[in-house]
Amino acid sequence: MDKLKKVLSGQDTEDRGGLSEVVEATSLSSGTRIKGFIACFAAGILCSLLGTLLLWVPRKGLYLFAVFYTFGNIASLGSTVFLMGPMKQLKRMIEPTRLIATIMVLLCIALTLCSAFWWHNRGLALIFCILQSLALTWYSLSYIPFARNAVKNCFAVCLA
Repeated sequence: MDKLKKVLSGQDTEDRGGLSEVVEATSLSSGTRIKGFIACFAAGILCSLLGTLLLWVPRKGLYLFAVFYTFGNIASLGSTVFLMGPMKQLKRMIEPTRLIATIMVLLCIALTLCSAFWWHNRGLALIFCILQSLALTWYSLSYIPFARNAVKNCFAVCLA
């Protein structure tokens, strides 16, 4: 009964539930989110570049390339989790406007790893690496209003 009186009078400042405590404890300030995004994105770019350089190392280069390049792209893709949160990121990834791009990114990541670890084919790994980058670029453009249309129009003009 005392709890009801506190709630109705607006004096209830304690125990709002375990979930709200977790949300408050894990929420980041906007400055921390930006720093996390930049750090994760930079680490992703660095890993991708390192992976590309390691491609031509004798014997183990292909494996190192596949792991570093793919980890770099995953880190770059995951960096946006800092900006919008993990659940919102997952929901946005499967929206109809970017579902195909998401599937292409994940498929190219898987095929890059397959071409390195199972098929042992450097050329194919390099092709999937390029496709991975193109798919990730197309996915990223889906977050910028009218960017995909601008790219399509630019290519249409260049190819006409």
